[in-house]
This record gives sequence, C-alpha cells and structure tokens, in this order.
Amino acid sequence: MWIELPTLWILVINCVGIPAVHLLVAWWSTRLPARHFQPESMLFRPRGWECGGSLYARLFRVRAWNRLLPDAAPWFGGVAKAKITSRDAAYFRTFAAETCRGEFSHWVQLVVIAGFIAWNPYPFNLVIIGWSLLSNLPCIINLRYTRLRMMKIVERRSGER
Repeated sequence: MWIELPTLWILVINCVGIPAVHLLVAWWSTRLPARHFQPESMLFRPRGWECGGSLYARLFRVRAWNRLLPDAAPWFGGVAKAKITSRDAAYFRTFAAETCRGEFSHWVQLVVIAGFIAWNPYPFNLVIIGWSLLSNLPCIINLRYTRLRMMKIVERRSGER
C-alpha cells in the first residue's frame, strides 16, 4: 500500500471508483475518432501465435461463454458487437475496427483499475488485481477472437472479387 487512507475512504473509493472507471473509460473510448482503431495497426494487428483466432477457441473455449459478456458501447452511442447485422465487407471492416475500440477500452480499464492497489492493503490489493484481470481479459480475448474472424471473412470476400 503506497497511499495510507482510512478504511472507510478505501471502501468508498473502491465501490464508487471501480464502476466509474469501467463506465467512464467506455464512454471516453466511444468518443475517440475511428481512425485510431485500425485492425492493421501495430496494437491491434493479428499475431502469429494467435493462429487466426483458433488459439482463443481452443485454449479459452471463447465460443462457450462469449455471449455472456456485456457490451456497454451501445449505452454510450457506440456500435453493438453482440450480433452481426450485415454481410457487407464494409460493415465487417467497421465491425473489426469497433472491436479494436473495445479492446483498447478494456486495456485502459485493466491498467487504471489495477492502479487502485496504491491504497488497498494486502490482501485486498490482490482482490483488486484479480477483479481488474477477470473483468477485462475475457472481453479482450473475445474482441480479439471476433476481430480475427471478421478479418478472415473480409480477406475471403475480397479474394472472391
């Protein structure tokens, strides 16, 4: 614990701050320009070890639980990612870019919430780290998996023409 605070303040900051971080970062990321979220960029491009998304399907069994994840983007005027609403290649490219936005949002949330360890004593700091990971990594995994699948579809469709 780097910052000494009374227990009541720690509880209030955690109970109000953590949900606020989730919501504020989600809201903020929906306001950022789309040009920052390109699937081919260094941050979001496919990695060889991901095996085109099959790593996520095999190792994490993402198909079994991905429907259980919430999507807060529509709450803030963002693009819903629960269902594909078109078969158009342009839609798939937009959808893939929106998965980049969601991934970015969850990485930021993970880091900011992990920073709450600064005022949480042991073992509560471990609970904070656990929450930060458990509330964001499944979303990141699902978003990467979905984007890799969308990009395969776009590549296939562009090769057909």
